[in-house]
Amino acid sequence: MVRIVYLIGGIALGAACAVAALSSLGWLGSSPVTSNEPRHSGERSDSAIKLTEEQIQRAGIVVAEAGEGVLVRALQVPGTIVPSAERLARVAVKLLGTVAELRKRLGDSVTAGEVVAVIDSREVADAKSEFLATRSTYELQQTLFQRAELLWERKVMTENDYLRARATAEDARIKMESARQKLFALGLPEAEIAALPDQPPASLRRHELRSPITGRVAERRVDLGALVGREGQESELYVIADLSEVWADLAVPPAELSNIREGQEITLFAGANSERAPAKVIFVSPLLDKDTRAARVVALLPNPTQQWRPGSFVTAEIPLAPQPASIVVPEFAIQSIKGKLGGSSNSRSNTAGWSCSRPFQRFCSVHGPW
Repeated sequence: MVRIVYLIGGIALGAACAVAALSSLGWLGSSPVTSNEPRHSGERSDSAIKLTEEQIQRAGIVVAEAGEGVLVRALQVPGTIVPSAERLARVAVKLLGTVAELRKRLGDSVTAGEVVAVIDSREVADAKSEFLATRSTYELQQTLFQRAELLWERKVMTENDYLRARATAEDARIKMESARQKLFALGLPEAEIAALPDQPPASLRRHELRSPITGRVAERRVDLGALVGREGQESELYVIADLSEVWADLAVPPAELSNIREGQEITLFAGANSERAPAKVIFVSPLLDKDTRAARVVALLPNPTQQWRPGSFVTAEIPLAPQPASIVVPEFAIQSIKGKLGGSSNSRSNTAGWSCSRPFQRFCSVHGPW
């Protein structure tokens, strides 16, 4: 049975570097190295490099047997960090008005429901006044209806008068609810609507805009005193972004889409020596980009320290299915000369059979004959 061995160096010795270094130290010998023969330095053979036992120990060379194993591979694709669409919100007006207050600046932190701006608007003043008027009418009609109901039960009022009072009270209720819904449509919360009867008349024209999410102000699009809400004018005042989670927008070649699935764990890094972070694939586009012919893949990346900034370029390392191999050796045991694998002419002829995994527990597999 043929046994295959490989050399592991304590330091990365390329074959060419080893020849030069050993020649300068006079470590080259003329006879093969065996455990029973003495080593002679100062000689060089065209077919092999002879080292003494001491030279082998100094170089940190170890001989080990290669055997079967599993080849772990990974696909690397480029990508860009973008804000999560689920954690991006816009503070916009739904009426015509003038910016009276801007309470937040760029980069300020906000919480959900916090007032970030105030608008002066005649439209909101009319809507609030209508609600207050219909609410007052509804309360009056409710009182009249309750009195009519009492009189009808005592047989003092006719049934027609009783039914007329009930219809009037119901009509007042419908008008009040309609006015309330207008205020909801303008963006007023329930608590603010309930407090309107106790507010001074001067505050009716003021409309408070609140942040829908917790985050930071990423954009401010208007200035104090600007007219907003009219067609052709700005309607968005702020863009709020929550960067505690971001997306990695990846471009994957169509040939590799079969190796990617939603829910798959991947690794992201910004450079060769940068810190790596785990992410999860949440979307694999069924469409290809018409220009790049690549598919869009989105990965969710936790960002509690906000070190991953939108717009940054990243590389995604996507693990592929492991493959069994008949012969597996560590990748660092392979030496190359001028970009080609070192060794005898026979081994160099089989360089196409090598495939290497990444990173850390790196292994290479030879699929052809040695």
